[in-house]
Amino acid sequence: MKKRQFLGAVAAASALPSLGAAAPKPAERGPALLTVTGAIAKPNRGSFDRVADQMMHRQRLSFDKAFTFDFAALAALPAVTIKPTLEYDARPHTLSGPLLMDVLKAAGAQMNDSSNLVLRAVDGYAVAVTAARARAQRFIVATHLDGAPMALGGLGPLWAIYDADRVPEMASRPVGERFSTCPWALYHIEVQA
Repeated sequence: MKKRQFLGAVAAASALPSLGAAAPKPAERGPALLTVTGAIAKPNRGSFDRVADQMMHRQRLSFDKAFTFDFAALAALPAVTIKPTLEYDARPHTLSGPLLMDVLKAAGAQMNDSSNLVLRAVDGYAVAVTAARARAQRFIVATHLDGAPMALGGLGPLWAIYDADRVPEMASRPVGERFSTCPWALYHIEVQA
C-alpha cells in the first residue's frame, strides 16, 4: 500500500464513529431538592433507601416509589409570582416558583379534592393541607425570594406558600397567624389519596 493511500484510509477511519464507543451519557441531574411520594403514577426513582435517605429515615418516612425534582426540573415548570406580607418583618416580599398543583401533576399525583398533601420541612415540621385548599389558595413551591434563589439555612431552597394577603379569611388574621400551613425548607410531599 502506498503511503498516501494508507494515510487517507487512516484519516477516513478515524472520522467514523467507533463501534465500541459508549453511548453519550444523558445530562446529569442536580441533587434532588424535593421528593414526592404516596399516590403518584410517574415515579422517577426507586424505593426508600435507609442509608441514602438519612433525613427521611430519622423522620420515620418510608416509600416504595418517588418522584424527585432538582432545581432545573422545578425551574422548567411555569412560574407564578406572589407578593405576600411575611411574618418575619411584616413587609410584602416577592416569591416565585411553580404552582404546587403543577408540581404534583408533573409527579403524576393521583388525588381528588379531599386528598391530603403532607408538606414536610427539613427540620421535621409537617402539615397536611387538602388538595382543594392548595388549589384554591394557589400554593406555590417558591424557589426565589425577592428575585434571588433561596438558600438552605434561610427560608429555602424551597418554600410551600400562598399569597395570604389575597385570601380574605387569612388576610383578616394577624400576619403571624397566616402561614402555619407553609413550611419553609420544604423537601418532601406525601400525596395521600
